Amino acid sequence: MTFRLAHLSDPHVGPLGRVRLHQLIGKRATGYANWRRGRSRSHDMTVLETLVADLKQQGAAHVACTGDLCNIGLPSEWETARTFLEALGPPETVSFVPGNHDAYVRGSLEGLLTACSGYTGDDSGSSGRFPYLRRRGPVALIGLSSAIPTKPFVATGRLGPPQLAAAEALLRALATEPGKPFRVVMIHHPPQPGGAAAGRELKDAAAFTAMIARAGAELILHGHNHTTTSALVPGPAGGFVPVIGAPSASARPDGHGGLAPRRASYLLYEIARNGAGYAVSARRRGLDAAGAVCDLGPIALD
Repeated sequence: MTFRLAHLSDPHVGPLGRVRLHQLIGKRATGYANWRRGRSRSHDMTVLETLVADLKQQGAAHVACTGDLCNIGLPSEWETARTFLEALGPPETVSFVPGNHDAYVRGSLEGLLTACSGYTGDDSGSSGRFPYLRRRGPVALIGLSSAIPTKPFVATGRLGPPQLAAAEALLRALATEPGKPFRVVMIHHPPQPGGAAAGRELKDAAAFTAMIARAGAELILHGHNHTTTSALVPGPAGGFVPVIGAPSASARPDGHGGLAPRRASYLLYEIARNGAGYAVSARRRGLDAAGAVCDLGPIALD
């Protein structure tokens, strides 16, 4: 049987609720100013609602959401984020990993993970700990958190040695199981060196890719850059692992100059056993130039 996995990222769910003056300290002050100046107009909740409605018609067995539910990490955003995840589906069919906007200031990430705990739940019963492991059919979903608080005008991420070591142990153990599962790694920041501009990069991208070269994975999903991307990183024994980035799911059709890779969309992966391994394909569904949701064609995985 074919397992269909949907990948959606960076919805930046709005609108912002009432913001109190005492909440606009440090990075939140600049973030709120940016929101008022233009970010709020580049993310359209009607577009997001239309995209989610289309996604739910595609028969996906599971949805991977790779971060940035929030905008400036306000407590009022945590409930909005949970409501959005519930619209995607119950925790059993939706997996979430946080992004830099979800950890905008100290305390933001902890509040969000508490509100959305079911969507980061490990099969062991724990939640809000990374990495986590969720098995769904032939797929093993490994959720990582690159979300850390940063200074104003900085959007970097970091995994850290303990999380990297735990992820490697998980991936190695899964690779030795009979009927080896299809391992999907979820992370917000592009995980390869050079995957994001300076000030927006994953600080330990080199350590992550070295870990993947040792332990392997079948697919790596991310967001953050608000554009559709496809790359490869080395895997074990001379192989390669596809790294796929999804655009913002709420991007207006005329945003970013109307560039096609940046228009709101989500990705659909078809995963099926093929002898001792797997066959996998990917397609993109989202806005065309006229703002209608349609099939936008295949995504290269090799």
